[in-house]
Amino acid sequence: MFRIVERRGLYFLLSVLGILPSLIFMGWSMSTRGVFLPLSIDYTGGTLWEIRFDQDMPLTDVRQAFVDAGYRTPTVFHVEDDRTVQIKFEAIDEQQKQALDATIETSLGAFEERSFRTIGPTIGAEVGRAALLAVGVASLLILVYIWLVFRQVLHPFRYGACAVVALIHDVFVTLSFACIMNLIAGWELDALFLTATLTVIGYSVNDTIVVFDRIRENFRRYRGLDMSTLVNRSIVETFQRSLGTVITTLLTLVAILVLGGPTVRQFTAILVVGIASGMYSSIFTASPMLVAWEERSLLHRGDSRSTAVDGQAAAA
Repeated sequence: MFRIVERRGLYFLLSVLGILPSLIFMGWSMSTRGVFLPLSIDYTGGTLWEIRFDQDMPLTDVRQAFVDAGYRTPTVFHVEDDRTVQIKFEAIDEQQKQALDATIETSLGAFEERSFRTIGPTIGAEVGRAALLAVGVASLLILVYIWLVFRQVLHPFRYGACAVVALIHDVFVTLSFACIMNLIAGWELDALFLTATLTVIGYSVNDTIVVFDRIRENFRRYRGLDMSTLVNRSIVETFQRSLGTVITTLLTLVAILVLGGPTVRQFTAILVVGIASGMYSSIFTASPMLVAWEERSLLHRGDSRSTAVDGQAAAA
């Protein structure tokens, strides 16, 4: 039998290392940029403009053209090829856009407009608050739901709390990946990131409940086992199912990531990392945390016997 619970200290350490990049990035970003996270215009407000030139266009030339037009240095990057450029800058109205069109065409040449959208700072702030509220409400409802579902076992609140800790772990691991990609490729957190995050939360909780439900069944089946052994047995019994589910899901996502094109690449990559983290947290974080809570120790104590198991067996 795999001794997962006995090695929980190692798995908890790996979890900390997974969320550490996001915490470091937020501290660094706040001190250098004045914001915790690299938010897109969906949350901060601004303009997203995608244009295609007749020839390859260096990003430095596009950036300088905007500065010469009187705008702060925009975020500029190529999309698809070196002729298509996406620019993110401050919010402008229709009159300002017409003047900017003429300026860019004069300095850089003719171009084709692919897309243009502007979000005001007030709307962006409202979207940001709604995003935080959505994650918070989802976590609270999950905690209450699991608490009620597992009310027949001793300490049902622990199951809900451990599931919420696991999903928060997955959110921060996903955030770590997004922050690293911001430094490498300039990724920003947009509305699709929130969609991916909520999807990861749902997947993580679903996988965690599968393991917890097997633990609840084994309380009745194996009366007399200590908590550590019982939880470890439950993890091993559900491991193949969890692994099979995540592999089939990831195969589909990887196919979309490779073949889906640049418009869905960031969204799909975040889902890949988040779902893989969801499987990890269900097996190596949430369930061992139940034992750690019962034993009052982050590390395994080989001589511990769980009185909780006996109490639940008697109740059953």
